[in-house]
Amino acid sequence: MVRMSEYQSETFSDELLGFSIPTRASRGRAVRLGPVLEDVLSAHDYPPALKHCLAEALVLVTLMGGLLKDEGDQLTMQAQGEGGIVSLLVCDYRDGQIRGYVEHDEEQMVAGGANPSLDALFGKAHLAITFDIAKTGKRYQGIVPLEGNSLSAAVESYFAQSEQIPTLIRTAIKSGAGHTVAAGLLVQHLPEGEEGRERLHVQLDHPEWEHVSILAESLRHDELVEAGLSLEEIVWRLYHEEDKVLIAPGARLSKGCRCTVEHFEDVLARFPKEDRREMADEEGIILVDCAFCSKVFPIQD
Repeated sequence: MVRMSEYQSETFSDELLGFSIPTRASRGRAVRLGPVLEDVLSAHDYPPALKHCLAEALVLVTLMGGLLKDEGDQLTMQAQGEGGIVSLLVCDYRDGQIRGYVEHDEEQMVAGGANPSLDALFGKAHLAITFDIAKTGKRYQGIVPLEGNSLSAAVESYFAQSEQIPTLIRTAIKSGAGHTVAAGLLVQHLPEGEEGRERLHVQLDHPEWEHVSILAESLRHDELVEAGLSLEEIVWRLYHEEDKVLIAPGARLSKGCRCTVEHFEDVLARFPKEDRREMADEEGIILVDCAFCSKVFPIQD
């Protein structure tokens, strides 16, 4: 493997990094969220446990969003809970822009303690992952139970059940001094099957995949969130013995709330006039609250 740092700038924060290992029929994405994450989290006064949960979700949606092929494609991840602290978690990725929001019960949050489990956070829940393809206008969605010790484990289950793609994900979150850093690595095995034979990518014990995944499992949490350690260096540490690893710089990331007065005017125009009249105040103003950015937009009916 050629160390990419020898001839191009390295990737440290708020930028995706893609890589592939051709001889192992594997691909991966890596990301570390810094100021962009703080920008998203600052929209609401979340308690630490929910900041941690949303930070992990934003890493996951960024890693998966990095797999999208074309401009305008969007990936949305939504977890809906029943009987837990969180009733809704939603975040999405489009063209390097990320956003996210958590709706929760404050009283249950206090009763749940400082470090609630995934089950305590969501209760009985499911995870929906939706791909919106810009060129065709088509939408694809997979839904799996929200089970396991983390959101990352649930996303791994999604790929295994809905996509039948062996996937390993590692995430890490570090909070301190008023700042939160979150990072993650995703690796997948994508060999093609031959006609009339079993599709190779459903063989979870395939030797190539075992090799790639075992090395990925050796990645430590402190390496992922180490500000001075580039993502290229992380990939190098894991796979430097491979014949070839191809590095592909990905999108620069930013907070992606797309709320505007024009957007909300367009949405409200689809409602019957009688409904809009009920929404408006005495002066004919409809106040639209954006949950993602915690801003209120006055719309004249």
